[in-house]
Amino acid sequence: MKIARILLPRGAHPSALPLLLARALRAFADGYVAILLPAYLLALGFGAWEVGVLATATLLGSACATMAVGAWGHRVHHHSLISGAAILMAATGFAFGLASTFWPLLLIAFVGTLNPSSGDVSVFLPLEHARLAESADGDARTSLFAQYSLIGSFSAALGALAAALPPHISMATGFSAVDGLRCMFAFYGLVGCGVWMLYRSIPTPREASPRPRTSLGQSRPTVIRLAALFSVDSFAGGLVVNALLALWLFKRFDMSLASAGQFFFWSGLCAAASQLAAPPLARRIGLVNTMVFTHIPASLCLIGAAFAPSIGLALGLLIVRALLSSMDVPARSAFVMSVVTPAERTAAASFTAVPRSLASAAGPVIGAGLFAAGYLAAPLVACGALKIAYDLAIWRSFKDTEQSR
Repeated sequence: MKIARILLPRGAHPSALPLLLARALRAFADGYVAILLPAYLLALGFGAWEVGVLATATLLGSACATMAVGAWGHRVHHHSLISGAAILMAATGFAFGLASTFWPLLLIAFVGTLNPSSGDVSVFLPLEHARLAESADGDARTSLFAQYSLIGSFSAALGALAAALPPHISMATGFSAVDGLRCMFAFYGLVGCGVWMLYRSIPTPREASPRPRTSLGQSRPTVIRLAALFSVDSFAGGLVVNALLALWLFKRFDMSLASAGQFFFWSGLCAAASQLAAPPLARRIGLVNTMVFTHIPASLCLIGAAFAPSIGLALGLLIVRALLSSMDVPARSAFVMSVVTPAERTAAASFTAVPRSLASAAGPVIGAGLFAAGYLAAPLVACGALKIAYDLAIWRSFKDTEQSR
C-alpha cells in the first residue's frame, strides 16, 4: 500500500496507519476550529468574556476527560475507549453548530472535544499514544512518534488555512455569515465520523493477561516524577506562547501583523520539520540526551533574543530556537512509553499530559502581566531559565534509566 510505505517508518506495524491518518484528520479540524471558535461566538453576539469562559471550559473538560481515562480507563477495553472518543468528537461538532445560547454551548464545550489551542491537549492523546507504542519497538517507536507529531503539525497548518472558507461558503450557498460558520462545525462532526471509521479498522489486540486492577502499578513513582518535571516545562512554555511572543515583537520592534504572520508560518514549518531529525539523533545519543541537549540551546536562543539589539538578530535566534525546541516532542513521547509497562501506557500518557495542560494554562496570565508592567524581556528570560532547569533536572533523574533497559 503506497500510503503505508510513505507514512509508516521502517519497523512500524501496519496497524499504526489508521492512527496516523486519524491524527491528520483531527489536527486539520483543530487547526481551523482554534481560529473559528472565537469568530463563531462573537458572531452569535457573545462578548470577549463569554469567549474566554467557553475556551477555558474546553481546556478544563479535556483535562478532566484525560484524567478520567488515566484513572479508570484500564477497566474498559481500549478499542471501546478510542471509538467512543471519536463518537464524542462527531457529536461535539454537530451539537456546537446547532446551539446558539450560552449555557448549552458551555456544556458542549466542557463535555466535548473542541481544542482552542495550537497543540493536542485532548483525550485522544493518551489513547493514540498507547496504541502507537504497541505498533513499534526501540528506534522504530521513536520514528513513529516523530511521524505522528510531524503529520499533526502540517495538518494543523493546513487546517488554519481552511478557516478562510466560511465567507466563501456563504457566498456560494446564500447562507448567512453565522450559518457559514456553522457549516464548518458540522464538518468537524463529519471529521469525527471519519476518525471513528479509521479507529474501527484498527485490529483489536488480544489481551495477553487480565486487565490490571489499578491504572498505575510499579511505574507510579516514575510517572509522578515525569509529570512534575513536564509541568515545569509546560509552565515555562506558557510564559511565551505564540500570542505573547507576537505581542513582544509588536512592542519591542513595532513589527507589522503581516510580517508576524510570515514569521510564525516559517517558524512553525521549521519546528515541524525538525522533528524528523529526532529519530536518527536519538539512535546516536539516546532519547534523554536528545530531549535535553536540543532543548538547552533552544532556551539560550530565546534568552538571547530577549536582549537582541535588532529585529534581524532576534528573528534569527527565534528561528534557530524553532529548529531545536520541538525535537524533544517525539523523543519525550517515546521515552514515556518505554519506561512503563505496556498495561500502564494509557494511564502514563494521561497522567503526564494533564499536569502539562493545567500548568501551561497558568503561564500566559503571568507573562501578559509582566508585559503590561513594562518588563518586556522578563517572560522570555524566565521561560528560557525554567526550561534549562527542567532539562538539567530530567537529565539528572533519568540519564541512567535508558541505559538500563
